[in-house]
Parts: sequence; structure tokens; C-alpha cells
Amino acid sequence: MVLRNCWKSRHKGVPRSPRHRWFCPGLTFVVWICAIHLGCGNGVMGDTKNVVQKDAEFDVTYNDTVTNENQTIYAFNHTVSRNKTEGVRVTVDVLSQASESPILFVVRQKQAVLSFQVPLILRGLYQRKYPYNHIGRTLCQPPTVVASETQYFFVDVSTLSSQGTNYQLRVSRVERFTLQTDKKFSFTASPSQPQYFKYVFPEGVDTVIVKVTSDMNFPCSVMSIQDIQCPVYDLDNNVAFIGMYQTITKKGAITVQRKDFPSNSFYVVVVVKTEDEACGGPLRYYPLRPDELIDAGNRTKILDVVVSPAIKTEIYVFGMLFCLGIFLSFYVLILMVACVHSKRIKKREIFHEPDMSPAETGKTPVSPYEYGSFADNGSTLSSEPITDSATSTDNNYGYMERSLDSVGRSRQESLSSVEEDDYDTLDDIDSDKNIVRTKKYLCVSDLARKDKRILSKKYQIYFWNIATIAVFYALPVIQLVITYQTVVNVTGNQDICYYNFLCAHPLGALSSFNNILSNLGYVLLGLLFLLIVLKRDIMHKRALVRNDISALECGIPKHFGLFYAMGTALMMEGLLSACYHVCPNYTNFQFDTSFMYMIAGLCMLKLYQKRHPDINASAYSAYACLAGVIFFSVLGVVFGKGNMVFWIVFSVIHILATLLLSTQLYYMGRWRLDSGVLRRVVYIIYTDCIRQCSGPMYIDRMVLLVLGNIVNWSLAAYGLIKRPNDFASYLLAIAICNLLLYFAFYIIMKLRSGERIKCVALVCILFTAVVWGFALYFFFQGLSTWQKTPAESREHNRDCILLSFFDDHDIWHFLSSIAMFGSFLVLLTMDDDLDAVQRDKIYVF
Repeated sequence: MVLRNCWKSRHKGVPRSPRHRWFCPGLTFVVWICAIHLGCGNGVMGDTKNVVQKDAEFDVTYNDTVTNENQTIYAFNHTVSRNKTEGVRVTVDVLSQASESPILFVVRQKQAVLSFQVPLILRGLYQRKYPYNHIGRTLCQPPTVVASETQYFFVDVSTLSSQGTNYQLRVSRVERFTLQTDKKFSFTASPSQPQYFKYVFPEGVDTVIVKVTSDMNFPCSVMSIQDIQCPVYDLDNNVAFIGMYQTITKKGAITVQRKDFPSNSFYVVVVVKTEDEACGGPLRYYPLRPDELIDAGNRTKILDVVVSPAIKTEIYVFGMLFCLGIFLSFYVLILMVACVHSKRIKKREIFHEPDMSPAETGKTPVSPYEYGSFADNGSTLSSEPITDSATSTDNNYGYMERSLDSVGRSRQESLSSVEEDDYDTLDDIDSDKNIVRTKKYLCVSDLARKDKRILSKKYQIYFWNIATIAVFYALPVIQLVITYQTVVNVTGNQDICYYNFLCAHPLGALSSFNNILSNLGYVLLGLLFLLIVLKRDIMHKRALVRNDISALECGIPKHFGLFYAMGTALMMEGLLSACYHVCPNYTNFQFDTSFMYMIAGLCMLKLYQKRHPDINASAYSAYACLAGVIFFSVLGVVFGKGNMVFWIVFSVIHILATLLLSTQLYYMGRWRLDSGVLRRVVYIIYTDCIRQCSGPMYIDRMVLLVLGNIVNWSLAAYGLIKRPNDFASYLLAIAICNLLLYFAFYIIMKLRSGERIKCVALVCILFTAVVWGFALYFFFQGLSTWQKTPAESREHNRDCILLSFFDDHDIWHFLSSIAMFGSFLVLLTMDDDLDAVQRDKIYVF
């Protein structure tokens, strides 16, 4: 009887063919036989199920009982308008839970079906199960094509449990279902009661920022942006299926563009997760039994949502012009300075103005040892007497006085013979590098004895090597970050990249164009520095062609290979920093720091090369050491977090490397690391500390190295004790501390030696110091951090502060690129005062 009635109700008014007349009795017979064999007497199909349909109304609470013998259908109707979207919400409470089977609620609409069971079982990590008896779901409202129509929907309530279960059902309209621009709306959500709202793009607005905030860190929640379509994925286990989404603790923001939503509208979905592990919260205990249900407790969260228009196209254009204008102004400034300098040179050539340099005024720079605390210390590392140069009558560094008559002698002698030949005469001893480099007081002429052509080729290798490294490093990096951005755009997972979401302006496929644009300064200023170095290189080569005495025998030897490498490294820093900011996260942070290590290392090498050109490290060994630094940086990022073994190994390697480098610098490379090194160390300790108490022979070097060891040992101890999570920044701090220490030592010794700093170099030093101060202030603002979860990182996000386009980190990019450019200019110009001073009057320290 039930089957016949159902068949008639479904096919009422439809004519049946002869085949249909044969098929229907046959189908009824087959179903009847199957029901008998399956045990229909148990109430599965054998007993007649009582189906009750009720006309229901909104905002009325219905209290009913359901069993496997009865099914209740609630029929609702409401008017749907094309110009007005009205949300409908179904709320269910189970008052007495059945132990056998849950209650199934099915909401049938015109173009959608929503079903859920009560209690609702949501799963967490490791298959933890959390039951919820209070359920609230918002119905998806399909759009209507007519101006207004009445739509019906039905709520079916059924269960397979033989025990009666009491429940409450309430269907109500959602107030303020459509969000308004710039108007905050507060609501409450939980894992079983998600919320979503509709937003329609106003006329003239193509991009908006959806901001969701809360005063509560936990429970962890998820914000999702989904297109207007059914079904809406609003549960913890399916919210990531479509659209864009991100986890939230206190703050979240997603930039939405009209072009991505053909209907010019979208849903803002907010779901509270069943567990807090994704937001950095504690993880619940593991259940003793696999099927054990865990009480989730109170996971209700109060949130606010506001949708604001994003910046317009004019702001993009103005931001780009502002960025270009800042850095192109440096080109104009440098060009003006070059023109002024060129005019001054021409005036001097015309009027024969004397150059007030120490060489022409007859004033010899005063040695710091004539009045310093180190003047009377004449001890050596052994009991052997000091060489002649150490006992010169003027008590200076010990250089031999050389007249300008010797300047014109041939410089074509190959220094390979000086290094390799045996020494049979007394005159040859003066050329022995073991004798020259172990003099107590050295001059630049003592360490600039090699053929300048050989050294020039040696230091040009720095540039060609870093250019090769840049190509091989940059190409896979660009490919990888493009893949990252594609994955973000396709999956919609906003937790992959650690942006400042409150100031992330998209352009095309890029999610945060402003963070990429602000790196333009590194590239432009790096290129400008290369042009400046090229100009100096050309002028120096012309001077050599003219056999200019100043170029041949005066000043710090001019080798531009390291400067070219520094400029290239600055440009690559900009490129790779831009690549990193395409999708910043912990897996590609080394893209942003690799060339920072290189810049720090090259600057230290350049400082050392200025007065030690013959014994500076080769490009191969220097880049090999920098490769080792980057290798440890990657290891630290991947394995260093909380790993005590790693930190012990790294600290030991750090201290050993510091000791080896200190020995190399102190002895000017005249030592060997072999099996007899320990024996020689013991012998030196015995002769200089036990048999006779004698101080160090090279006091200035010893002071620098002692300070350097104190700093590095302290940094190693800090790392071992604190074990900072950001290992890459910790490693960069070590490099910067050593660079600053060496630079300060260089400036102090330069002034103590009676040398002066020209006006241009002094202005560069002061300007760079001020810019570095402001740059570091913005760097430490910390708008995001991949040391935490994405949700915790978003708590640090802040709004734009410059032109409504750039944030604090963009300003760090601006200022740090200017500061690095200024630092390079300092290295380039700080010894210009020595251009007319003979090299045997320039001290080595």
C-alpha cells in the first residue's frame, strides 16, 4: 500500500506505456521479496513508517520526538526577492540523546540539499572525535531570476533508533545577512554553529579587504571567502575545499577582487575549529580508546567582521612613481657631485692649485706608536731579536725611506720569482715574504709587492664568480616562487605565505605587490654603485697608461674586483628579496638572507684587502666559506629549532672557526695547520709565557682579535643557551657584528695613524649611520614572523603607514638599500686622503 501510494504520488499525471505497466508490478514484487529475505519483520521495511508533514513557521520552536517508526517533515515557505538576500538559519538541539543511532536532519530546497546528523561528530588530529548536540546551520540561498517569488523548503527529521529522542527545531531569519561596506558586524560562532554572510561589491569598487577580528586568541577559527553557489562549505572538515581561507586567532584579513567573482558578490564564511593546534594552541590528550568521544568544552567565539574598500589604481601608480623617484634622485645627486668634482679638477689643472695632501705639504703621518700605549712594547713571539725594520731610528712602523727616484723603476718584475726562488744572498732576504710579513711594523708597500696585473685578475674573479653564482641561484629561485604563488592562487590557502595581510596589495597574480616593489632600491642603487666603480676604474686605468706616479706608487692599491662583486651582490639581494616576498615563509627565507651573508663577507674582505692586497683570500676560498655559512643557515632553519645537539655542534664549529681565522690574521698567513701545530702552540706558550713573560709582537692585531673572540664567543654562548628560533637572523647578526667591529677598528686605527677622513667620506659615514638607525627601527617592528603559526603571525599585521601603499617592512627595504649603498660609498672613499701618500708611509693595521 505504501509503495503504491508513493508511486502514484511521484508519477501522477504521467501517462504510462505498456512497458511501464509491465515494469511497475514487477518492481513491486522484487522489492517485496527482498524485504522478506532481509528481515523486514525487524522494522526496516516491513512495518509501515508513519510520515507526518507539518506546515511550519519561522521563529517558532518545535519540540518533538522521533523514532524509527515515525518521520516528521516540516514545510516552510518564504518570499525571495532578486534585489534582497535574506538568510535563513536552522537551529537544532537534541534534548535526550539516543544511544543507538543519531538523528538525521535533511533540508530540501529548490536547488540545494543540506543534511547533518545530531549529535554532529567532528574529527580532529589523530582521529579524535568531538560530539556536538547543539547545531546551527545557515541555508544556502540560490539566486532568483524573477523580481520576487515564493520558495518552499522542507526539513525532514528521521532516525534508525527504536528509542524515542526529543529534539528542538527552530528556523529563523538572519538579520544583517548582507554585510555593508565599512560597517562592523559582531557575531558568535562555534564548531557546530558556523556563520557566513553575503557581500555585494558596490559600484566603482573593484577590490575590498575583509577583516575579521576577535578579542580571544582561542578557540582557533577559519575565515573563508567563497563564491555564491551551493553548497556552502562551512564545517571544519570541508571549509578548505573551495575559495580562499586562512586561520585566525585575533586578527585576519583577505583581499578580494571583483574579477574573481562573476556574480560580483561572495560569502564570508567563519568556522571555529575543533582543535587549536593549527593556531599554535595546545594539543589535547590522545584518547585511550580509538572510538572514545571527547568533550570539546565551550568553544564559542565572538568575532567582528568589516569589509572595507581597498586602494584605487591611482594609489598604485603614485606608489610606483614614488619608489622610482626616491632612487632615481640618487642618480641625479651623484651626477651633480661628479660634475662639481670634474669642474674642480679642471680648475686645479688650470690654476695649478696645490693639493694639500701630506705628501705635498711635507708632513708625514704620525705613527700611533710614538705616543700611544703600544709604543714601548717590543716583545716578539720568540727569543729572537727583532728585524732591522723594527728597530728603525724614527721608531715608526719600520718602513724604509724611499725617494721618488725609485718610483719610476720598472714594475714588470713577476712576483712569482720572488715567491718561489731560493735565497742565496743577503739582499734576497729583504724580499722573502716570511721576513717581510713578520716585521713588527708593516707598511702597505710591504704587502703590495705582487704584480698589479696578477692581483687585478685575482680580484676580478670575485666579480665573475658572483655573477655566475647569481645566475645559477636566481633561476631556480624564480621558478620556485612562481610555483608557490600559483599554488596559493589555485588552492586558496592563505596560510602558505606569511604576508602582512592588512597591507598586501595584489597586482595580477602577485598577492603582495608593494613588498616586491620596495626591493627596487637594492637593484637601482646596486647598479648605480657599479657605475661609480666603473668610472673610478676607467680613471685609474687611464692614470696607469699615463704612468702617473700617484697611481703607480701612492695611496691604497686600487683593485676594483671586490667592489664590482659588492655591487652585484646588492642587486641580487634586491632580486632575491623580491622573490622571497612573492610568498614569504620559512622554507624560502634563505633566499632573502643568502646574499646578505655575501655582502657582509665581501665588505670584510674589502676592508682587509685595502692594506693587505697580497695576502687577501682568493675568490674560491672566500665563496667556499660563504657557501658553508649558507649551508649551516639552511640546516639551522630546518633542524635548529630546539635541537640541542645541533646548537652544540654549531657552537663548537663557530668557536674553532674563530680561533683559526684569528691565527690566520695574526700571523698574516705564515703558519701551517698540520700534525705539528699543537707542538708549536705548546712551544710558543712555553717560550713567551713561561720561560719569559713577553707580550704580543703585533699589539694592534692582538687587540682586534681579542675583541673579536670575545664577541664571537659571547654570541656562541648566547646561541647555545637561548637557542633562538630564527637561526638565519642569528647567523646574520654574527656576520654584522664582526663587520661592525672590524670597521670600527679600521676607523680608529686610521685616525690614530694620523690619517684623516675627507669631507665626502665623512658625510657618507654620518649619513649612513643615521639611515641605518632608522632602518633598524622599522626592521624590528616585526609585521609577520614565520617562527610562529600563520594565525599567530597575523596578530603582528598592521595597516599601511606610507601613502596607504607601503608598510613598515617596505620602509625597511627603502632605508636599508640606501644604507647599504652609503656603506659601499664609505668603503670606496674612506681612504681617498691617501691618494697622494707614498705606500711606504701608509701603515698596515
